[in-house]
Amino acid sequence: MGSLRCCLLLALALLGLHPAAAGKCDLQGLWRNELGSNMTLLALDMDGTFSGSYHTAVAATDKQILVSPLQGALQPPGTKGQQPTFGFTVQWQFADSTTVFVGQCFVDRRGKEVLETAWLLREGVPSRRDVWKATRVGTSVFTRVKALPCVSLLLPCG
Repeated sequence: MGSLRCCLLLALALLGLHPAAAGKCDLQGLWRNELGSNMTLLALDMDGTFSGSYHTAVAATDKQILVSPLQGALQPPGTKGQQPTFGFTVQWQFADSTTVFVGQCFVDRRGKEVLETAWLLREGVPSRRDVWKATRVGTSVFTRVKALPCVSLLLPCG
């Protein structure tokens, strides 16, 4: 009986190290990407929508870079236990362009949260002849800088 108890405890310990048991991702907080851009995501509302701000570290402009508002939505997690997907739009306050991001949050075994995203930036162009150069595409990886106090109405605070 003692060896069965030991095996059960070992199995429970190993399950605790499995990535699916690593915890849920909380989008709310301050995030920074590999280029040094900062993003603040505020609490989710009942519909899974959120707002925040984005301060880019890179831009193809001579204008002063300003903090810009963002609006987004979180897709609730699926039935397979994966982390939720999300999307948001940044309305740049210093350029004639808009960027949309889509992504998913991942939590590693140590509890580190990472947002893996892909983005499209659409710049205003003077005519349809210039559409070929109006859209840029890329990826960004965000890591948490610090968490904000949780006031989520949709998901439990983690």
